Amino acid sequence: VRVEANPAAQTVGTIEQRVIFAGSKEKRAVLNTLLADKSLERVIIFSRTKHGADRVAKNLAADGHEAAAIHGNKSQNARQAALKGFASGQVRLLVATDIAARGIDVPNITHVINFELPRSPKDYIHRIGRTGRADASGEAISLITPDDEHHFGVIQKKMGKHVEMIESAVLQLTGF
Repeated sequence: VRVEANPAAQTVGTIEQRVIFAGSKEKRAVLNTLLADKSLERVIIFSRTKHGADRVAKNLAADGHEAAAIHGNKSQNARQAALKGFASGQVRLLVATDIAARGIDVPNITHVINFELPRSPKDYIHRIGRTGRADASGEAISLITPDDEHHFGVIQKKMGKHVEMIESAVLQLTGF
């Protein structure tokens, strides 16, 4: 039995967090800009819904990226195949829902991208905790819409950490 007094603080410490403020229609372009950086070697991209995960994976494939989606509507064989491809490095991007991501323990996940912000601080902490494991560094990037801004403030308060927001236009100019 393992007891943690403050798992949020423990999880957040080894993970660099970034927030990009983007409109809903800009998110796909912002995601492609981020993924052009090959230092994002093994990435989990989170969506809130099964439909959203499929849509993001389909768009990534259309944009030339190797991606697989896992969620509750996928068969066990499909989920296992996606995880195997991701763990082996054959697939660089895994698009997942919160439920499907429970228990994923793939080493060396370099980045987590919150394509859609989760509804609870606990889910946010669980998501970003997929990276930065075993004293390794990791990075979590959240794409925030105007509708998410207040909710992300609640998440920051719960974590006890302020994360600076970057405008998507700045990302395009600086390369982040």
